[in-house]
Formats: sequence, structure tokens, C-alpha cells
Amino acid sequence: MGDGHRVYVEQCGNPAGIPVLVLHGGPGGGCSPAMRRYFDPTVYRIVLFDQRGCGRSRPHASVVQNTTWHLIEDIETIRTTFGIDHFILFGGSWGTTLALIYAITHPDRVRHLVLRGVFLMQKSELDWFYGGGAGVFFPELWDRFVSAIPKDERKNLIAAYNRQLFSGNLMEETRLGRIWANWENALASIHYEGPMGESPAEYARAFARLENHYFHNGGFLQCDGWILRERHRIEHLPATVVQGRFDMICPPHSAWKLARGWQKCDLRMVPLAGHALSEPGISEALVRITDGLRIA
Repeated sequence: MGDGHRVYVEQCGNPAGIPVLVLHGGPGGGCSPAMRRYFDPTVYRIVLFDQRGCGRSRPHASVVQNTTWHLIEDIETIRTTFGIDHFILFGGSWGTTLALIYAITHPDRVRHLVLRGVFLMQKSELDWFYGGGAGVFFPELWDRFVSAIPKDERKNLIAAYNRQLFSGNLMEETRLGRIWANWENALASIHYEGPMGESPAEYARAFARLENHYFHNGGFLQCDGWILRERHRIEHLPATVVQGRFDMICPPHSAWKLARGWQKCDLRMVPLAGHALSEPGISEALVRITDGLRIA
């Protein structure tokens, strides 16, 4: 990318097909082969990439030159390098945030938005997940998340974790990274049934550092609520939103606010579903949407 970052990109499917860009969550989650399964490979030209600092992109876990606006520039570099005029954006969780910001910035390059588990990068959403809202439903997991921080630093857990995740002590960064990642991973599915295994060390540290870096800086947006304020720039574009009714990480209120008053936005609420892309109801709805778009 010309500034010390190398970004991993792959494409598959039909080289002459409908271009679709897959935007993974986190920030810091990375893309996976499973993300290809939502598209008919005879119809779609599927482009996936690991955002800066995560997955197979390098340097790993780095937050230097790593902001939302760097990612928007990376998408443009990928688009022009591959000779794509405009594409469908397919994103979930933080991927919805990035898709919306890219569309607002480059509306003429977007054909359709397919969004899942909407996250608008608002303080109220961060307060819900890192301020005790979700913890009311998972008190034992919340206690583990909070207990990793000294008592006198718990008023702002994002700031407290920021100090620990960027302490320069690799062992401590990894330990705290696993606690941070496990808190989110445990709440992703509606079918949580008990303690999960530890996340791989390298993945957890990168995921936690990048996510915390972005959240600590408000997504590098001009103001809180920026996406909703600028939504008028993309209201001429069609969008389809899939939202789990019982999503504990990104509750339905954000999806509802995004879709309300946007005539070309179709909000599909999935009953008995949480946040994870892999949940049966979520997956079925997304495949139904992409199968429909290939005909449209």
C-alpha cells in the first residue's frame, strides 16, 4: 500500500461475474474461506481482503498508519488494481461500518449494500458492550472481562484495556487480548452454552489491539453519529440488512435506525438469531439475498 503496509487480497469465482467485495468484522477479524460460501461462484467475482494489521496482512497487529480512512484508501487501491468500476459491498458487524463509510465516501462505486449485524460506530453501542449493558445478560463472563482491570480504572474499560494492550509487554498484551476476544466471541451466537476454548494467541492479540485502537478513537470519524448524519449521501442506493433479533454484540436498534426512512433499504429481522455470520437463520437470509441479486 506504499506506507509500510502489505494487504492480503484474494479473488475467486467467475472473473467476468458480478463483483462483490467482502468486508470482515472486528476491526481485526480477518477474512476466511467460509465467507466465500454466500455467493454462487458461477455468477459472482468474489474479492476478499484482510484489513491492515490482521490475518495475512503485514505488519501483524500494527496500528501505525491504521485508521478507517487508510482502509477506505485500501479499498480504492484494490478496486482500481483489479479494474472494477463498481461493486456490491457485503459486510458484517464492523464490516457494515466500513461498507457504509466507503459508500458515503464513494457512492458512485457501489451497486448494492448487503449488511449483517449493523454497527454504526456510535458511543451508545460501545457503552452497551463495554459499559455493562450486555454484561447484565452474561454476568459471569462480564465479571471475567472486568476483573482483568484494576478497580480504580474500571470507569472506562476501553481506555483501561488500551493501556494494557499497548504496554509493550508481549505476554500481558496476549493475556489481555485473549480476555478481550473471548468476551466478544462468547456472545456472538445465540446458542452459547458455556466456557469456550482460548483464542489463538497471535489472533487474539491482533484482534484486541486493532478493535480497541479503533474504538478508543471513535472509529476516526468526525463526530459521534457521523454515519447517520451522512446517510443522505447513499439513500439513492439499494441496501439489504440482515439483523439477528437477539444480537447481543450489535443490538437491533442500530439496524432499525439505519433503515428507518431509507426507502431503498430492506431490513430483514431474523428471529431466534444472534450476531454470528454462521448462524443458520443469518446464513439462509444472506444466501437468499445474494441469489436474488444475481437475477436482478
